[in-house]
Amino acid sequence: MQDYLEAAVRDVLTAPEARVDDQVGYAALLLAISGALDEADRLVTQWLARTERPVTALAADPVRARAWAMLFEARGARPDWAEGLPPLDLDAEERAHATSLRRPVSDLEGVLPPGLVAEVVKHVAPARPDRVRAALAEGDLELWASLVGPLPDVATVAATRAVAPALVAGADPLGLHDWAPACAGALVAALHERYPRDLGTWPELVAEILRLRGGATPPPPASEAAIRSAELRLGVELPADHREFLRTCDGLPADVVFPRLLGTADLRAEGGVVVLSEPAVLLLSAGHVIEVDPVLGTTVHASFRAALIQHATLLAQAG
Repeated sequence: MQDYLEAAVRDVLTAPEARVDDQVGYAALLLAISGALDEADRLVTQWLARTERPVTALAADPVRARAWAMLFEARGARPDWAEGLPPLDLDAEERAHATSLRRPVSDLEGVLPPGLVAEVVKHVAPARPDRVRAALAEGDLELWASLVGPLPDVATVAATRAVAPALVAGADPLGLHDWAPACAGALVAALHERYPRDLGTWPELVAEILRLRGGATPPPPASEAAIRSAELRLGVELPADHREFLRTCDGLPADVVFPRLLGTADLRAEGGVVVLSEPAVLLLSAGHVIEVDPVLGTTVHASFRAALIQHATLLAQAG
């Protein structure tokens, strides 16, 4: 699925918005039928937060709308993001879907461009059962998975009421459950890159970080005297944006993805480098903020604010 994911990420980054919605809608259903409902919910929630478009854009055709409705029924609840999707008559949808699954297909279907000629030919050309859809009609997920190509019609399988409970229970017919977090993560990161959030002033940035962390109260701001005393002790003048941070809050506690940011009383200098965090993974050197990660390596941020914006972005992507 690597080729699919690369193409999907490229579309989210660069394609027209209708194509972005289509890719996210497809990916969310792909995750859902792989038993990764939490990842599907995360992707859709992040898409909503980034784009602020109506959730109906992810279910713009009847089969996708039907697919979500069947999955919600099998889950026994609708997630918060689905409040904007209109309810459907599931019995009527099931009958319509069963008819679709049993519909014969012409050998010439898709060969001719849409139009009157194509419609006439479709009705007179020899027809045959569609093996992929017939497998779903029989509730045979294993056979369905063996017949589909690299980009399966995930909406049609999710819309099949008889198999939706198995999908929600984690049947994972395509064997993609372990891949699902990487897929959702890559698409969420692409959404954040395409639709960056304006985090505004320092108080707004700190408030957003704390909101993403769970809503803690920020520490009180440092006084000008405390900031100047720290600079004299360190033997350096702190960058203007770091001073603004301290004027907003005198440090920040740690969370699961970021170290404790030191306040004025705890800042220290080692070999001409100012240690900004505990543990000492965020350093100030020659006007740049250096982040040392034992797994991801070293990142040089243009400023202290840039490092915190990156932190806020990672928190938002994980949410």
